[in-house]
Amino acid sequence: MENIENSIIVGSEEEIKNYKTFDEMNLPVALLRGVYAHGFEQPSLIQQKAIMPISEGRDLLAQAQSGTGKTGAFSIGSLSRIDPALNAVQVIVLAPTRELADQIKKVASAISSFMLKPEAVYNATGGTPVREDVKAIEKGVQFLVGTPGRIYDLIHRGALKRDNVRVLVLDEADQMLEDRFKEQVFCILQTGFPPSTRIALFSATMPPDVIECANRVLNNPVRILVNPEQVTLEGIKQYYVELQRDDWKYEALCDIYKQLNINQAIIYCNKRQRAEWLASKMKEEGFTLECIHGEMDVGERKVRMDDFRRGSVRVLISTDLLARGIDVQQVSLVINFELPMQKENYVHRIGRSGRYGRKGVAINIVTPDEMAKIRDIETHYSTTITNLPNNISEISL
Repeated sequence: MENIENSIIVGSEEEIKNYKTFDEMNLPVALLRGVYAHGFEQPSLIQQKAIMPISEGRDLLAQAQSGTGKTGAFSIGSLSRIDPALNAVQVIVLAPTRELADQIKKVASAISSFMLKPEAVYNATGGTPVREDVKAIEKGVQFLVGTPGRIYDLIHRGALKRDNVRVLVLDEADQMLEDRFKEQVFCILQTGFPPSTRIALFSATMPPDVIECANRVLNNPVRILVNPEQVTLEGIKQYYVELQRDDWKYEALCDIYKQLNINQAIIYCNKRQRAEWLASKMKEEGFTLECIHGEMDVGERKVRMDDFRRGSVRVLISTDLLARGIDVQQVSLVINFELPMQKENYVHRIGRSGRYGRKGVAINIVTPDEMAKIRDIETHYSTTITNLPNNISEISL
């Protein structure tokens, strides 16, 4: 599934060694216990290549398909750099959304459970009182996950000291170095980290302008990059339904929904208003689902996300808030009610299904105007998006 074996570009001339087992990596014993207790048996290919450069103190630019273990890779690599006896923040992970930061925190907490105290791994994001974050850091946070705005705020207040930071990770780096996050991220980078701090950037997509931006912040990095045609997941079948009018999409969606035996699914819209309208309309007709977006109250977002993870809610209608990094193993279907505005987000969206090699299905409901985007995605990623068959029920989810 992971076709990165022959697409490695290295920051210098040395070979990137593949570590076929976690035992080979010379990780601290307590960390290794946590890795196995968390359920990791063999490292995925990105973990085989990316854990040790971080552990050995190298900067890293790493790309791999969604669902292949990037969170485990940077969590294990950076945790191996932590001195449990040093009561200070030693790892900072920046993530674009509260949901993704919360997920990273859960993974890092589980992996470090034999190595660090529970309070040593902490999640600082907007929507909660800053004073709680300040108290937690004072008590002894060593592995800190957060969104850029909150992390910058903590630095600006003098609550987050960087003197002992050994690893700074940017997850979903393409999003973090673009648009609204870019200025915040560079402000954080310029607040003063020790020269010894290593930086690791991770994402499923790395547009050329982001790689150029990364080159400004990384020092002789190890590079693990993937050709565009190798980014889409092989285990995900991709279909489109072309309709002549946008207002026919709702009826088509309901027809698809009724014909498929859905375990869990995410339906994507581009804007909050469209997502809320769609959720309200489907609920009126008796469909059991929820809506989630970035402008929602933080507490409500958490409740809905937790319900989805538990399976008490089987379908979420979402904006691109949930396009990146969210790992819900049971998601087998992604429906794009609207194609994303940026083609890179198409890969992130459909990557919510087919996690860790499982089979998944992506269905795009499009108008003739959107067919040009479908063809552009096919060309850019060397993939095939086929017409949805009439007998939808034959599609295996």
